[in-house]
Amino acid sequence: QVQLVESGGGSVQVGGSLRLSCAASGRTFSSYSMGWFRQAPGKEREFVAATTWSGGSIYYANYADSVKGRFTISRDNAKKTLYLQMNSLKPEDTAVYYCAASVTAIPPVDYWGQGTQVTVSS
Repeated sequence: QVQLVESGGGSVQVGGSLRLSCAASGRTFSSYSMGWFRQAPGKEREFVAATTWSGGSIYYANYADSVKGRFTISRDNAKKTLYLQMNSLKPEDTAVYYCAASVTAIPPVDYWGQGTQVTVSS
């Protein structure tokens, strides 16, 4: 069982930055694939970024086209924490951001966090 707790959301102006964190429980964090999704009001939850474990200490990252070049996903296995650095934020980035974990690759998602609100205003 894995529990995920997000933090770092808030309100920021267009062009600003935020860093989201996701603290995970469990003893095998390093072998989980981890990711971020978001859900804006009235819209379906959508993929943002993921870091996928491919064995040993090798991970590869992938991003939604809408955030490429602006967002960076990273992880600190010693701290069991996942991060999402968000730069050059736009109003369309406004959403609840969810941390996700998978024992294989994302998708599918095996565990979800409770979400953290990000609001970008102009």
